[in-house]
Amino acid sequence: MTAITLPRTPSFRLDGRRAIVTGAGRGIGLALAAALADAGAAVTLIARSVDEIEAAAAAIVSESGTALAERLDVSNLAEVAAFFAGRPAFDILVNNAGTNRPKSMLVVTEGDYDAVVDLNVKATFFVAQACAARLVAEGKSGSLIHIGSQMGHVGGPNRSLYCASKWALEGMSKAFALDLAEHGIRSNTIAPTFIETPLTRPYFDDPAFKASVLAKIKLGRLGTLEDLMGAVVFLASDAAALMTGTSIVVDGGWTAE
Repeated sequence: MTAITLPRTPSFRLDGRRAIVTGAGRGIGLALAAALADAGAAVTLIARSVDEIEAAAAAIVSESGTALAERLDVSNLAEVAAFFAGRPAFDILVNNAGTNRPKSMLVVTEGDYDAVVDLNVKATFFVAQACAARLVAEGKSGSLIHIGSQMGHVGGPNRSLYCASKWALEGMSKAFALDLAEHGIRSNTIAPTFIETPLTRPYFDDPAFKASVLAKIKLGRLGTLEDLMGAVVFLASDAAALMTGTSIVVDGGWTAE
């Protein structure tokens, strides 16, 4: 009988890699930072205020992970440039910081527009640029992961600004992938459905709103933080080495119809 050499599953481990997660003090950002640390990455958690990220980093360290908290306002482009220029390259970026102002397009103000687009699009763009520039300068490959939304693939009532920003994020990520492919830097998005967090939980106290959401999520439940943790480790790891310019849609079937 001829011996068969089996292919080996690429590693999902991230030992020896440096990761950075924006908006990492709570909710999705904290969960993704914890997932990367659990897979072996040394994770830097950033946000505008340090109290939450210091507590988050301490919690990760208490679980034998490697984590550091650093204050950074990602909407301040001068701060962003200085932050990345003054450090060794990060192998993994998770662009998670974002905001939403749900309201009808008929009542959206210029202030609403600027708040959502400046953080969800402009800041995300220049954080990715600064991270990628350091990787290129050091001749390293890397993985840029942007937290989008199912609303970057469909429309939704009272979501005109959010949809605009998350559709823009999908296009940006695809173009990043093309610009950076020659440097071995990948760019992808994770597009969640409604995830139950302390921030979103009050919305679900409205039975009609919760019922409308669950009617769209074909698996019949809200998303959890844990539903996103495997996706971020996958995209950061060698297991996703041929994935770039695409999106992992974690939506329970919302966008399937």
